Amino acid sequence: MMCEVCKSNEAYVHITKIVNGVKQELNLCESCAKQFQGMAYPGNINVNSPFSFQQLIGLIIEGVNNSSSLDKSSNIKCEKCGTTYKDFKENGFLGCGECYKNFKSSTIPVIKRVQGSIEHKGKIPCKQGKEIINKRRMLELKEELKKTIESEEYEKAAEIRDLIREMEKEG
Repeated sequence: MMCEVCKSNEAYVHITKIVNGVKQELNLCESCAKQFQGMAYPGNINVNSPFSFQQLIGLIIEGVNNSSSLDKSSNIKCEKCGTTYKDFKENGFLGCGECYKNFKSSTIPVIKRVQGSIEHKGKIPCKQGKEIINKRRMLELKEELKKTIESEEYEKAAEIRDLIREMEKEG
């Protein structure tokens, strides 16, 4: 496929942009892609690009804050490194490990939105990690059992209890 800009080189960069449900596609060669406005491309990364990591994080933070009661003008500041909430919003990075504690109310909704969960699961090989997977599942089931008993859902609790007993026999 030929580059849609210079029409002389082979297109190696394929851009699909969807804005308000309207899909636009563009096929570019390497040299035209480096000059293309609004595209962060390795070797010619434009930090002010609407596609930069920092700005995407900022947009996500803005979206989460608009849907929550968090005060956007918050003057939260990390005691250890001095990073402010405004710094985090602008560049998408926290300054140190303490920032996670200081900005917890701001970062948890963002992390949930981006990753789907705030708990790091990691990856475990299926064959060698079966024991670890079973232990993790057992802990999850016991926690779920505790919650169902507290909410007085005894039939569901009995099912979970039976599942735990079954897993312990196999164990």
